[in-house]
Amino acid sequence: MSRYTAPLPDEFSPRQRALYAAIVDGPRKHQAGLVPVVDEAGRLLGPFALMTIAPEIGDAVQSVGAALRFSGAFAPRTRELAILTVAVHRGSDFEWFAHVNAGRDAGLTDAQLRAIQQRHEPGGLDATDACVWRATEALLAQGRLDDEEYAETVRVVGAAGLAELVWLIGYYSTLQLALATFDPALPADVAGVVTRPV
Repeated sequence: MSRYTAPLPDEFSPRQRALYAAIVDGPRKHQAGLVPVVDEAGRLLGPFALMTIAPEIGDAVQSVGAALRFSGAFAPRTRELAILTVAVHRGSDFEWFAHVNAGRDAGLTDAQLRAIQQRHEPGGLDATDACVWRATEALLAQGRLDDEEYAETVRVVGAAGLAELVWLIGYYSTLQLALATFDPALPADVAGVVTRPV
């Protein structure tokens, strides 16, 4: 039994309605087929539903996510590789479910997705993606980069790229914490997708 059920759009307060519009009609609208945001009844899914609990803060949180996904410097494949790596480390079935097709669309192969699920470095990555995967793994496993990892990551993606990666990891880790805390109702086919073979 889930702890939180997302309200229908017609049950929203004016502030929640404005947040809903920012999520559904903002930049995410163009990837609605790849990264699901609402269910068939129009309810927000996953962490987006939780953002409406405290809509002033939720709006700031969704703005960070939109900036990371649509204004960041990483190529889509690099970004989705990092997001999916966070999903595996944090055990986030919803984020894996929500981003695996975007990862495929960005060029990740099923073999690479399986490697991410198993926390092995995927084969066939270019130098940038391989560096981002290694840095993401290190940051999630150790909570930091050692001097050598830091220097290598800055050499490959620059200080701005590393900053973007740190914020991305923090954002998706925050979403998983919210999902684990509020345990919203999710689509039936979401459970176990992180560990289910690709």
